[in-house]
Amino acid sequence: MKFVRKSPHGVIFKVFVQPRSSKNMISGLYKDAIKIKLVAPPVEGAANKMCIKYLAKCLEVPKTSIEIISGHTSRTKKILLRSKSGKVSKEDQNYLKRLVESLLNSKETKETT
Repeated sequence: MKFVRKSPHGVIFKVFVQPRSSKNMISGLYKDAIKIKLVAPPVEGAANKMCIKYLAKCLEVPKTSIEIISGHTSRTKKILLRSKSGKVSKEDQNYLKRLVESLLNSKETKETT
């Protein structure tokens, strides 16, 4: 998928966050980003924290594996999904890319507390 890029540390992808939604869910694509609806308001970093928590749950990775690298005050954010090890092999990158792509394929509503 064109919105997933390789990085020396993992893969980078874009998300478009819609805060103050009725539930947390992935609702498809918005331009070149994965659209994520979150219940958190966009104040004091609440939506950013929930975005990381929600993505970690969906991807079944630790929250420490996910970092917002740009767009902290914007709806469109670049997310770094880190490899488990410090080095990123071709296999690691392919695996991480498949994880991100699985977000779109499932489109399941996975609510968080």
